[in-house]
Amino acid sequence: MTDPTPKPDSPAEKPAAPPPPSAEELRLALKAFRKRLKLTQLDDESRLGHGPMSSGQRSGVFAIRPPDQFPRAVWRELANTGKLRHTGDGLYALVD
Repeated sequence: MTDPTPKPDSPAEKPAAPPPPSAEELRLALKAFRKRLKLTQLDDESRLGHGPMSSGQRSGVFAIRPPDQFPRAVWRELANTGKLRHTGDGLYALVD
């Protein structure tokens, strides 16, 4: 009897890892992240109760989900280099 499962001709080959993000891509991603964070904070501050005639509270937003136009590898690399901090659940915050 022959074995019905085909045997691979070569050992299991792992797919090649994608190249790390370029410095230009990291720079553009960080710029987009800062802009998205700023807009999110301004949006939070513009709601009722945060106006100039009220107690003048600042936005409590410090972490956001990064923009989708860049892959996850870019955000992981920025976190590994210390420019962003991963706060969990897919959220990132700027490092002071």
